Amino acid sequence: MSNDTETPIGAGAPQPDQDPAGEVVELCRELIRIDTSNYGDEDGPGERKAAEYVATLLDEVGIESEFYESMPGRTSVVARWGGSEGDALLLHGHLDVVPAAAEDWQVDPFSGEVQDGYVWGRGAVDMKDFDAMLLSVVRARTRAGRVPERPIVLCFTADEEAGGHHGAQLIVEDHPEALEGVTEAVGEVGGFSTTIRGRRLYLIEAAEKGMAWMRLTARGRAGHGSMINRENAVTELAAAVARIGAHQWPVRLTPTMKTLLAAVAEIAGTEATPENAEALVEEFGGATRMLGAVLRNTTNPTMFKAGYKVNVIPTEATAYVDGRFLPGFEDEFFSTLAELCGEHISIDYVSKQPPWETPYDGDLVEAMGRAILAEDPGAVVAPYLMSGGTDAKHFNKLGMRSYGFAPLRLPADLDFTALFHGVDERVPVDALEFGARVFDRFLDDV
Repeated sequence: MSNDTETPIGAGAPQPDQDPAGEVVELCRELIRIDTSNYGDEDGPGERKAAEYVATLLDEVGIESEFYESMPGRTSVVARWGGSEGDALLLHGHLDVVPAAAEDWQVDPFSGEVQDGYVWGRGAVDMKDFDAMLLSVVRARTRAGRVPERPIVLCFTADEEAGGHHGAQLIVEDHPEALEGVTEAVGEVGGFSTTIRGRRLYLIEAAEKGMAWMRLTARGRAGHGSMINRENAVTELAAAVARIGAHQWPVRLTPTMKTLLAAVAEIAGTEATPENAEALVEEFGGATRMLGAVLRNTTNPTMFKAGYKVNVIPTEATAYVDGRFLPGFEDEFFSTLAELCGEHISIDYVSKQPPWETPYDGDLVEAMGRAILAEDPGAVVAPYLMSGGTDAKHFNKLGMRSYGFAPLRLPADLDFTALFHGVDERVPVDALEFGARVFDRFLDDV
């Protein structure tokens, strides 16, 4: 779509410099108030209202945008901004959120309430906070005439929380022209701080595990529950699921994690080795649940379905497993999985996406580090491998170098990683403002 107005704000002569953090909190609250819950199927409100809100915000400063839909309501927004010198940079965020059960929360999860110095609500950290940072910075810079010389593609996607098939995948596969010229990408789940032995360490996402959402099926012989049955599908499947869930995957260190653990070891006054990798990850406190998961492949059984009556042995039983595998260790993952399942279990995939790992070097990496250290001198900046997945998996198919950089300076006692998809999701107000300032500095340097 194109949202033309007669006199768009920000057009014409540059206006006085504006604070890039000036409206970030209010934009985050407004985005949270738009329910974009993604249930993983065709239920839910979709992203259209949020996409229209984003397009309006961009239009107000003279930036035209386009909508891309896989079906009515499942809407992504793409806009071109910046100059024409060099290769383009993609800045991307997603508009959907996972569902929230209001009865479990202290506040209405779609209220965007500000309480105790935090913005509360579903999407506050995943990832309407970064959407708000990006919009706040782009709007302030455009109004002040501080548009980057480098071409920028702004992309706000649908469906990331269900694998990105209706969002980033649609754009990459059906509308690659929208991303023409892009060589590098920056998105979510990076740039946030953790505190190790009193020192802040900012984590830049430079890699992701691959994703294998698997459906396991066992078929046997139906029969009466009172009789002996050597071909019980439930028994066969349950044994396989138990083996998968109990399997101890070995520690495997990728280049990204070797770099991170070396930085942690320096803070802790030791050296990083494969043998002490788990001990070094324990230094992250609450973040250990996420970073501990990227030392090895993982397989977590999540659902089991079989039968329809207590005295009937069913012909078929199915189970679902969330598998995540490290870059460079795909073959080990799938061969081990086949052994754990055994010959009588079939495997098909609800979603199967490859891992990725980008070298932690180059001008973009240096720009991210300088932007953080300018706002927080004395901190440490290092890469990490993320246990979950983002839209970067799709954008990487076009050969982009990808990073996660949504900067937040967080309190040492905040269990930040527990807030992703968690109850009482919230982000500190001052962290949002910090992130907008850092991202503004970053765009000065790209």
